[in-house]
Amino acid sequence: QVQLVESGGGLVQAGGSLRLSCATAGSIFSINAMGWYRQAPGKQRELVAALFSGTTTNYVDSVKGRFTISRDNAKNTMYLQMNSLKPEDTAVYYCNDYWAVVRGTLYWGQGTQVTVSS
Repeated sequence: QVQLVESGGGLVQAGGSLRLSCATAGSIFSINAMGWYRQAPGKQRELVAALFSGTTTNYVDSVKGRFTISRDNAKNTMYLQMNSLKPEDTAVYYCNDYWAVVRGTLYWGQGTQVTVSS
């Protein structure tokens, strides 16, 4: 499991934007599919966005048209651009190897807190 470090979270007003980064200790090139996940207080962790083979994307309905997932293999980093943020986007955001999560990995980074005020 490649170690992952999330950053870029913060406090923002509704309608604002943030860009999250997911840096890997090793080569991100070896990870075929990656995802951004979030967990709000009292709720289960959910998949927010996934990127397959660096080209195909998938988003949960609640963020479609507002969030964009991307990756830069040269920088070993994945990003989540979040626009038009809503209070319901408030959560701790995590990145991970998509297929590792499907297989039930117990590894998660420390996450980055996103708080959207109304």
